[in-house]
Amino acid sequence: MSPFVVKALQLLLSLSILIVLHELGHFIPAKLFKTRVEKFFLFFDVKFALFKKKIGETVYGIGWLPLGGYVKISGMIDESMDKEQMAQPPQPWEFRSKPAWQRLIIMLGGVTVNIIVGFVIYASILFFHGRNVTTIEDLPQGFAVAEEFKEFGFQDGDQVLKVNDEALLNVMDVNKHLFLRDVETIEVQHQNGETETIQVPEEIGTEMFKKDILRPFSPVRGTTVDTVATDYPAYAAGMRTGDRIIMVNETNTKYWHEFEEAIIKDQENTFVVERGNETITLNITPNEDGAIGIQNYGTDVRINETKIEYGLGESIVGGIGYGYEILSDYVAQFKYVFTSKGATQVGGFGAIGNLFPDTWDWLSFWQTTALIS
Repeated sequence: MSPFVVKALQLLLSLSILIVLHELGHFIPAKLFKTRVEKFFLFFDVKFALFKKKIGETVYGIGWLPLGGYVKISGMIDESMDKEQMAQPPQPWEFRSKPAWQRLIIMLGGVTVNIIVGFVIYASILFFHGRNVTTIEDLPQGFAVAEEFKEFGFQDGDQVLKVNDEALLNVMDVNKHLFLRDVETIEVQHQNGETETIQVPEEIGTEMFKKDILRPFSPVRGTTVDTVATDYPAYAAGMRTGDRIIMVNETNTKYWHEFEEAIIKDQENTFVVERGNETITLNITPNEDGAIGIQNYGTDVRINETKIEYGLGESIVGGIGYGYEILSDYVAQFKYVFTSKGATQVGGFGAIGNLFPDTWDWLSFWQTTALIS
């Protein structure tokens, strides 16, 4: 099955679950307050429905247009835009006849359910799967630091000890903290063993966004190539997955960040790579964007993770806390969305679909569903 189909199926299933639960958030309080619900639909039934059945006073169905869903509540203007009903005198079973507090609960029910569902999913993930985090001990080589951050005092190989005087459960979150939260200080341990507390400039997140430096701290990792894009210069020159880059332009490269620093973007570069028992020389000229089309996603780093197990009570508390962090970070991102650069990066269903992996994995599915919720 193609990756596109797998992503599409995951997106369809995820949205179906979330839409039904969201609409139940409106449906249940409406029923409790004796408000008539005329329709309950998954997806929109423009012109016709794939399936529908009337039970009691409500028609339940599945539409053909997978852009959402709706409940049609008597006496309420909704997605159906039925204005004729509103021209008639109010009836006791209609939404508009109910007290303001009941109307508010009915309207907020969907969003409330979405938030609760997110917390429940995160708590369930922690209980059944635990949580994998990267600790200082998992990164013995520390972080490679973006050149723009070295001027603040950070160095390649730094270990992140504390952010704002607090140790991070997952040191990989340092980039997220810089981008979305108010970071004033970062305490690091340099490779020479010296500990230093570095002041972080105000509005550092905005500067990261403007300069497109979203990962100023990346784990120090080896130079074995695990991804080669076929439509980029490296592949055309002969680079292949599994090659280990040992030299670029006569500079020895033991780590990935050393290769990135050695490459010259506007001219031909000489690479020496190991492939099995062979040593091969390749001449590669980056494209107009300065890219050659290779990557190392740090498989060696991902292997060294610490798994935290959670009991039932711990998973509930941890799930709520983790969900709250996700929600807070999501809200914090809006300051970047409402900029000229951010507006060009807002995506639709395609962008949401790409959140899912291209192979079916239930853990990733539920993590992404919780995020969307």
